[in-house]
Amino acid sequence: MMPNHKQLPINLLAGSFNNTAAAYKFYWFLSILEEVEVGEYHIPKHRLFTGMVAASWYTINYFKISFGKQDQLHDKVMEIAAVEGITIDEDRGKIKSRLNNSELLQTQKLLWHFDKQVPHRFLSPWFPSASENKNAVYQASQAFENDCLYGVDQTHITINPIWVDYLSRNTGVLKSFCYWKLSLYLQKHNPNVPDIPNKLIKPAQRKSLVKQRKVWDLIIDELGGVDCIYTNTRLYKRAFAVEHFIPYAFVSHDLLWNLIPANTSFNSSKSDKLPGLEKYFDAFYDLQRTAIEVIKYKNPKEKLLEDYLSIFPDLESMKVLPDDYKGKFKSIVEPLITIASNNGFEYMR
Repeated sequence: MMPNHKQLPINLLAGSFNNTAAAYKFYWFLSILEEVEVGEYHIPKHRLFTGMVAASWYTINYFKISFGKQDQLHDKVMEIAAVEGITIDEDRGKIKSRLNNSELLQTQKLLWHFDKQVPHRFLSPWFPSASENKNAVYQASQAFENDCLYGVDQTHITINPIWVDYLSRNTGVLKSFCYWKLSLYLQKHNPNVPDIPNKLIKPAQRKSLVKQRKVWDLIIDELGGVDCIYTNTRLYKRAFAVEHFIPYAFVSHDLLWNLIPANTSFNSSKSDKLPGLEKYFDAFYDLQRTAIEVIKYKNPKEKLLEDYLSIFPDLESMKVLPDDYKGKFKSIVEPLITIASNNGFEYMR
């Protein structure tokens, strides 16, 4: 919930996020909060539009989350990425700086596309009878009628002075509220995509795979080496990459059941591509099955064995995996691969 306030119409601000048919409202408000956070209250709309793009960049370009068929933000961000040639995992601040200073006419056109609907539509709860009349909302907002959040003109928005203290004091809570609402919206449009809340912002740093590498070192040491399932080259202890079979950008986790050793140079070229199951699943499963059996023999108390329990709940009582476990494993992996493909992840060639 949003923090309450006796003099402000908090219900109207919260109402801006009700029955949301597109994601722009979330990113517009987040962009406003970022400006208020640094003491800006008379804000160029262009800067807010770049903030929207930068805030949604990682979710759209890296994690490839769908925003719904009718959402324009997703499409415009993809177009801007192509026009500007910005990498999919670029830092948010650098994206904002690049777009704020871009002289490309196509980029400016794409950014100002948001001006058609975003600034006045966000104020709909304050002006319900005029929400479709852009000029009427602009005029009323400039007089701060109905204690609206901001006034808007052709180039700027101006935060209503009565809202400044509330926004400044509650920026963190309001951002959390907005991200919560955004995660619900995106989960609705991506019902089978895992871990939506952790795909809204770029993590400061990916977690280390040191523990997982040590487990695979143990396995490879016991076996005297294993074959890379992609290149058939022999892999030895400390001379391999720890590879996500289903891309990290989709699953957003480092669970051992999705990690295998791979040829280092191949792993770099595979990047976030999807493996074809017809070609690679059998070898992937055989390697995982062998890994489980070696770990249970060499180090049965290994904590990372728990990573498999979501797939094989009765794993602890077994030394050798039954034949039907292969089908169970595939029933988990196959839908994830399919959904990832539907969301725009490409298959390996």
